[in-house]
Amino acid sequence: MSLPHALLTSLLERPCSGLDLARRFDRSIGFFWPASHQQIYKELGRLEQAGWVASTAAEGARGRKKIYQVLPAGRDELRRWTGTAEDPPPLRDALLVRLRAEAVLGPAGVAGDLRHRLERHRRQLALYREIEQRDFSGRELSRAERLQYLVLQSGLATEAQQAALCEQALELLSAPEPD
Repeated sequence: MSLPHALLTSLLERPCSGLDLARRFDRSIGFFWPASHQQIYKELGRLEQAGWVASTAAEGARGRKKIYQVLPAGRDELRRWTGTAEDPPPLRDALLVRLRAEAVLGPAGVAGDLRHRLERHRRQLALYREIEQRDFSGRELSRAERLQYLVLQSGLATEAQQAALCEQALELLSAPEPD
């Protein structure tokens, strides 16, 4: 995945200013493709140079506030990219290596990292559940909304699985060694 395609997707959902895009990004696509506001602004400039988006001065705005919207070439690029297949990225998780190291070293302090991660996964899971209740409960969903909900469900499953892993590892670390 690439940041340009994530930004094109977000702008197709709703044209907006760079600041509004960065804020929306933090609350949606940024959960699974994080980017700093600086990266977003830099990429918006590249997208405009490539002819994939256009900006216009925001009506009634002071300063240099621009509203970005996707041009036909940007829509074509996003359609092309969406239709490509790619292998999933390899799993790289330092925690899993730490657990293996703990297995061969004996107690080495990995429990602190596990507790930290467990709290983070629980907070993210709670946030995703709030979004689920707010945006996807109690009504018939359109095709686009069902696809967006599927993305959220992936986040819910990932966070729940990661929290369960941390809980299991903490339980194993606190269990006495068999004789």
